[in-house]
Amino acid sequence: MSKLGYDGKVAVITGAGGGLGRQHALLLASRGALIVVNDLGGSVDGTGSSTSAAQKVVDEIKAAGGEAVANYDSVSTPAGGESIIKTAIDTFGRVDIVINNAGILRDKSFHNMTPDLVDAVIDVHLKGAFNVTRPAWVHMREQGYGRIVSTSSAAGIFGNFGQANYGAAKMGLVGLTRVLAQEGAKYNIKANAIAPLALTRMTEALLGNLGQSLQPEYISPIVAWLSHEDCDVSGEVYSVGGGRVARVFIGEAEGYFNKNLSLEDVRDNWDKIRDPEGYIIPAGVPDETKMFINALKG
Repeated sequence: MSKLGYDGKVAVITGAGGGLGRQHALLLASRGALIVVNDLGGSVDGTGSSTSAAQKVVDEIKAAGGEAVANYDSVSTPAGGESIIKTAIDTFGRVDIVINNAGILRDKSFHNMTPDLVDAVIDVHLKGAFNVTRPAWVHMREQGYGRIVSTSSAAGIFGNFGQANYGAAKMGLVGLTRVLAQEGAKYNIKANAIAPLALTRMTEALLGNLGQSLQPEYISPIVAWLSHEDCDVSGEVYSVGGGRVARVFIGEAEGYFNKNLSLEDVRDNWDKIRDPEGYIIPAGVPDETKMFINALKG
């Protein structure tokens, strides 16, 4: 079968100065994409800044025969997001792909979680995706094409001790992705998310010896596929790591219905309410609402 290419497509990748973002940038560039390598160049907790990380990746891409430009703005502000997309438009004339990858960690158990730790993580992960995607969205709608891939996490989807701020931000990205998929459908804009497990600066202290089997390059193929014009799915989430790729979905059980529902009914039918057998996967609020309508019609 023919190899997939991205000739003429412009990809904006945030947090691309190292780790996952760097691998995404190198893979897409090797297949012909024009890359905006965004990275503030800060530490894992988001403090500090440097131009060296983004520029180093740009140099790698150019040395391999590709085209790329560096951007050093922070995704955490609307002005930063606007500037990142402006770099793509000014340099390459368009934007086709946005990969929301930038992230920081400020882990604490919940009883030690302070507002500054929450705000910083939400600003980069969740608001950062909004800040970058929003100006890109305008161009994607006008050109009738776009691909958005956001980086969620199992910490948000399934939960993880000590990451209330991070988990909330990452599950927020799932909600954002679902809405973008619906609003972008008529403009050929597709939005999906990944929940990666990989060895990066953010995870090296957590993974130990397992990290050697979880290199960042195992993540980029699914990101590249979700960024490709041939990929027809939207609003979905994929778990990926170490060569394994699997869809993650939100399902709803058949549940229990009683038009005179009482507290005691809930207690007495708790097992049926919780029973996952016969679940469906709603594509959106209308699908989920149909479940209530069908129950009411009985």
